[in-house]
Amino acid sequence: MTKRYRLGIDIGGTFTDLVLMDEASGETLSFKTASVPSDPAQAVLNGIELLQKEHGIEPGSIGYFVHGTTLGLNTVIQRAGATTGLLVTKGFRDILEIGRLRLSDPTNFYVEKIKPLVARQHVGEIDERIGVDGRVHRPLDLEAAEATVETLIGQGVESLAVCFMHAYRNGAHEVQLAAHIRERFPQLYVSTSSEIWPQQREYERSLVTVINAYIGGQLRGYFDRLHDGMSRIGVKASLLTTKSNGGIMTAHAGAERPVETLLSGPASGAMGALQTGRTAGYDKIVGFDMGGTSVDIAIVDGDVLYSTESQVGDFPVIMPTVDISSIGAGGGSIAWLDPSGVLKVGPRSAGAVPGPAAYGRGGKLPTVTDAYVRIGLYSPGRVLGGGLVLDHDLAEAALATLAEPLGLDTGAVASGILDVTTANMYAQFMPLMARKGIDPREFSLLAYGGAGPGHAFLLAREVGSTRVIVPRSPGTLCALGSLVTDLRRDFIRTVSVDLLHRAPDGLERELAGLKQQAFDWLASQDTTMTDRKVETSADMRYRGQSFDLTVSFDSLDATVLLDGFHAQYQRIYGFSDPKADVEITNLRVAAIGVTGKPKQVVDKDASGKKHVRKANPIRIGTLIEDRKPVAAGFYDRATLVAGDWFEGPAVIEAADTTVYVPAGFTVHVDAWGNLIGEPV
Repeated sequence: MTKRYRLGIDIGGTFTDLVLMDEASGETLSFKTASVPSDPAQAVLNGIELLQKEHGIEPGSIGYFVHGTTLGLNTVIQRAGATTGLLVTKGFRDILEIGRLRLSDPTNFYVEKIKPLVARQHVGEIDERIGVDGRVHRPLDLEAAEATVETLIGQGVESLAVCFMHAYRNGAHEVQLAAHIRERFPQLYVSTSSEIWPQQREYERSLVTVINAYIGGQLRGYFDRLHDGMSRIGVKASLLTTKSNGGIMTAHAGAERPVETLLSGPASGAMGALQTGRTAGYDKIVGFDMGGTSVDIAIVDGDVLYSTESQVGDFPVIMPTVDISSIGAGGGSIAWLDPSGVLKVGPRSAGAVPGPAAYGRGGKLPTVTDAYVRIGLYSPGRVLGGGLVLDHDLAEAALATLAEPLGLDTGAVASGILDVTTANMYAQFMPLMARKGIDPREFSLLAYGGAGPGHAFLLAREVGSTRVIVPRSPGTLCALGSLVTDLRRDFIRTVSVDLLHRAPDGLERELAGLKQQAFDWLASQDTTMTDRKVETSADMRYRGQSFDLTVSFDSLDATVLLDGFHAQYQRIYGFSDPKADVEITNLRVAAIGVTGKPKQVVDKDASGKKHVRKANPIRIGTLIEDRKPVAAGFYDRATLVAGDWFEGPAVIEAADTTVYVPAGFTVHVDAWGNLIGEPV
């Protein structure tokens, strides 16, 4: 019988992670290959070819393929997208220039204004008008609109975004104009707000549509190249891609709605953390994904939390995403001295190139990674993921630039850098937990990413976490997470209903329309699903407030809706006002196509057994811990089995990461191969 495999891929700036899973046994193979920034699709093809050459896996045996990419995100951050034009209702040319009139830093008199993605000369005014009630007040002048488009093309515009006033109520003019443009000017990539995200809030709706057009051409070309390349090497599986909302969609849909992929990598990691926690029996988790620049935090409280107020580069994105917050410093964060001689870490980062000094790529400045090297976490000559070997002498030399002015040795400087890094994380982590209404002592800290397991125990010690979880393959958890996600698309409709003075009966028709859209979308997806369902929620607020809470509901009964809103408001803010007017601003429906989940490898004999055998280290080494040399056991992750346990200080070496366990923690291996660390 021919084996069938699932392949999950996460494309990063430095490495592309691949996880291959045998569908019958659940066994996984994880590895990394170098990313190709100039052509991300090539890195995927290189990885598949490596599977064939080094592991004998035929491309035709890959029956399920899903991947995440940062191409859209990087295009926005680097402002490397297409020259984009924007068509707006006459009189609203400056919608992107005005924005929300919010300063990014109100206390800074020299804060620079954010430059829009569309230059003002590339904004065209169209003679049309639809009122807030959805009625046509002024018909669309199609002939004049075509002339405007011709002018923009003459200015070099390659993509067009169309966002008319109140198109969230009635998108007829947008649809009519887009169809005409696509027929007359097929070379243009066209996006409309009514197709992308029909929500009230003109600036945010325009911005989402502009971003989609800005990155659309590049993403369409990328998906086309990847599809052609996969067909050439014999992969027959449908091409799926991960989304910011923790779901997946077909590559065809991704080419039309690439704005939905902006945060696909971090979202996949959160879904991987959710699956890891559920499998191991933990439903309260704080995902801790430490990269080169920052730490991404994802909260799981029974399910992942979602946000409708994400920030991508300089811009707010109102489409639903997995709630990811960035805190603290990453492994590439640079250590430096302020004018008073005080040691600081970040926010500047050495990035992937030149990277930390220890990378040997030309970096000279001391970083958090160089501090890890100096305290002894990495054995000399050890080969890390992607074939990287850290240079201890270069790390020492970089740290010496701080040691002399501080009057300390490099070991003390390295300890100080890690202390400051942990303090930076703590200072941002605790207010973040408070804003979410979460007590970190009730949640397990799940560490993933290449650097996460190296610092998670240090943060857990400070914030009072009672458990640290390191999954079997933390360095490739984002790729693994993509294998366990479902098809998902979000739908929205602005309604503006006062619950105390108007019965929600009229919402039934609106909700039914959204549900029909959701099921129609699920029916159009060329992917095998084991179940199809929808989840309903509403954006609600006290009348007069500017911001909403999204409240899930099973019934449109006014009492049920109000009780749910007041309870959520109480949990987050510590009070509620049951007598105040409450309004619903938007109805939301999430369409979910449940995909078959891969089998999880489990050691049944070790289930529930924490301390079966004390593991023997492969060697005893010396670490600098809290500025003092201490003896530490070094363990090979590949030799640890379910039931093994050991105590800190310890270092666990793995192909994709290094785990640092300071004194005061014991660690055991659970039945799924996770490392579970708990305070003594």
